[in-house]
Amino acid sequence: MAHFAQIIGGTVAQVIVVHNNDAPTEADGKAFIASLGLAGEWVQTSYNHNIRKQYAGIGFTYDADADVFVAPQPYPSWTLDENHDWQPPTPYPSDGGFYRWNEAELEWVAI
Repeated sequence: MAHFAQIIGGTVAQVIVVHNNDAPTEADGKAFIASLGLAGEWVQTSYNHNIRKQYAGIGFTYDADADVFVAPQPYPSWTLDENHDWQPPTPYPSDGGFYRWNEAELEWVAI
């Protein structure tokens, strides 16, 4: 099955599934979607993360210049790196424990 994300204002509004018979290529999938009367910009996404970095979800952004989907920012203090991944201001501890992010203190807290 092929998956297509509808992009409105650079943001994913919805994701639909199109049968492979109707979308052997991305262009064919877009034409099929248009034939259904679904307007707007549609971009193929991959459930297996094979294209465009990661599977698009509602609220993700589509960076057309880099041709990738970017997840929503998890916390205000986190920044987007050159690989389009959100990074905390303090790296996740590498001691094998389990932690949650404390935005007020900008640190990882053991759980």
